Amino acid sequence: MSGQNIVTPSAEGIAASVRAAKTGKGLPPVHLWNPPFCGDLDMRIARDGTWFYQGTPIGRPELVRLFSTILRKDPEGYRLVTPVEKVGIIVDDAPFVAVDFEATGTGREQVLQFETNVGDLAEAGPDHPIRVVRDAETGEPSPYVHIRADLEALIDRKSFYRLVELCVHADHEGAQWFGLWSGGAFFPVIPSAELDGG
Repeated sequence: MSGQNIVTPSAEGIAASVRAAKTGKGLPPVHLWNPPFCGDLDMRIARDGTWFYQGTPIGRPELVRLFSTILRKDPEGYRLVTPVEKVGIIVDDAPFVAVDFEATGTGREQVLQFETNVGDLAEAGPDHPIRVVRDAETGEPSPYVHIRADLEALIDRKSFYRLVELCVHADHEGAQWFGLWSGGAFFPVIPSAELDGG
């Protein structure tokens, strides 16, 4: 693992700390925890949402879900945080993948609710914006939706194709854009002129 200073806390030890600290059904209050940084754990989240520990995929969905609840994005990078320790991990792209969504309403009244590979739900809108990054060379879009506290989900290909079917043309910052409405907000995907061959 290049650039990582691998440390002794183990995935099992972190999982045990989280289980001991967990209260109720909600997410752990990782934003309130400020333990010392213990170094990097040999853990990586691939672009497709697969979590790896010591180079091997983590095959237990409940363990991946547990780790996902203590993930935090700090200025220094992605961290797993418990009340007693904080370790760095590698995230190849976004930490989550939006694997499905439900659309209700139409036009400006439309609401898009996304579900991630780890079971989080997020209703796109001002608090959970959608953004599309296009590769400078290929023009290939990478769409994301904000899930919580600076953590985003990459919207998977099948969901993005379904979203494109819901796109409309609208004025956005003085130009015509092809994009999506959700939660009263418009999210631009591509300038309308580029769809017309520009």
